[in-house]
Amino acid sequence: MMLVVNLTPQTEKLFGKKELELMKPTATLINISRGLMVDQDALVEALQNGVIKAAALDVTHSEPPPRHHPLLKLNILITPHIGSATTSVRRLMMQNMIESILAALNGLPIPNEVIP
Repeated sequence: MMLVVNLTPQTEKLFGKKELELMKPTATLINISRGLMVDQDALVEALQNGVIKAAALDVTHSEPPPRHHPLLKLNILITPHIGSATTSVRRLMMQNMIESILAALNGLPIPNEVIP
């Protein structure tokens, strides 16, 4: 199961104990969205009890997880939020940033503005 969802008040802890229990015991949870999408306590419990086999997280809450967090002792891969760290994506991010700065300086609508 791969989570690729925007974080909103409605999607915070979208994936918790109930959703984890619907997965197969051989399943791996992959989260590349935001750390708050997954109830980490429920994830720890699911991994400890064999509800799912593994997890791969490009994001956690908090980042990085504290040194003694139970997640770090389980069958899990954690990367430091680098899922988008490719040359082409970083170049696109820089172009978007430049367009946004120029729009703001010129009093124009900011492209791709995120309004909470």
